[in-house]
Amino acid sequence: MPEEELGVEGATHPMYRLAPRMFKHLIGKDHVDFRTAQQQDAAQFLLYFLEQLDRAEMKQDRDQAKTSLLFSYEMEDRVVCTADEKVKYMVQAPETVWSLRVPLEKGKILPKKEDEPEQKKLKQEGEEEEEKTVPTIAFSDCIDSWYAESTLDDYRWPHLNNTPHPARQTSGFKNFPRYLWVQIQRYELGPDWQPIKLEINLDIPEEIDISQYKSKGIQDGEELVPEDGETPPPSGIVKTEISEFALSQLMDMGFGMNGCKRALLAVGGSDSEAAMNWIFEHNMDDDFNDPIPEDNGASAAPEASAGADDAVVMSLVESLGCFTIDQVRAALKQTNGAADRAADWLFSHMDDLDGAIASLEAKTNDEGIASGNKTPLEDGEGKYSMIAM
Repeated sequence: MPEEELGVEGATHPMYRLAPRMFKHLIGKDHVDFRTAQQQDAAQFLLYFLEQLDRAEMKQDRDQAKTSLLFSYEMEDRVVCTADEKVKYMVQAPETVWSLRVPLEKGKILPKKEDEPEQKKLKQEGEEEEEKTVPTIAFSDCIDSWYAESTLDDYRWPHLNNTPHPARQTSGFKNFPRYLWVQIQRYELGPDWQPIKLEINLDIPEEIDISQYKSKGIQDGEELVPEDGETPPPSGIVKTEISEFALSQLMDMGFGMNGCKRALLAVGGSDSEAAMNWIFEHNMDDDFNDPIPEDNGASAAPEASAGADDAVVMSLVESLGCFTIDQVRAALKQTNGAADRAADWLFSHMDDLDGAIASLEAKTNDEGIASGNKTPLEDGEGKYSMIAM
């Protein structure tokens, strides 16, 4: 029958339709989790899908703009030293999904709507049901909670000879992407360390304006914290280099990155056994997991500057727990520094991770895919209309 009689034209014809099961199989067939029939996280699948698009596009033309850049944004942290009010700005690696926690303390119990007469009659005739009281939280409260100023206790400042002082920190958008993916953290860890889903109603408007949450950068009158190397260490103090191997050993035992670094610095930088004894003696100290001053921490990964930020590399090593520093660094290079996509890339290539990394290195040398040329990110007004939820 002719298409005119069927009432379909062009790409709307059934022959161009793709069943969700076929799409999922095509995209996830090479992923250790997504190729199974088990339920998986939608945000993780999205990140993996964007990674696959980027890889396919780079094979065709490594210089063209990638699809993931439509969703990419950078955050800028503003850290203020409470001792002298000097300010430090740090730009985070690009991300593609904005993750917001749920501030349960701001939940409100809204009045219930009156039931229809028929529903009232059914309730009276049947057994009374115990209804759950579910709080409602406004989307704006989630954003305000994310934007609220936080305090970093006993932050050690290199320009003050590593003296610990509290710091105030806020974050803001460095740019606004064309499309904004938002993930609401509806799960939290319970007392038994098992994930618990939060029972809430989320009130999301159809239009949002987040232009006020853009980072303003350096302001007039602000005095910046001196860059690394501008303030020499006190005489007699020798800069300690941290062994990557020893750091990985300690972190594999379940200790945090900052605590492991602090222990290695205390015992010379490479003696993991002595560092372990130091951890057992000091793991209850108030500053045990505080960030390490940058002049010491920068030596922990001397090669990280080749293509990935030290802090991002070590943060992923600590949070993932099953990958080495070199593996994480290679994944970050592949995903242009995007931490969320780098983690997904690592898990999707666990079957032959060494082979995948070797292939990346070969492509880097032969084609320059990971040459480090940074494509400028789009920057819009910060106003968005809801398309889907």
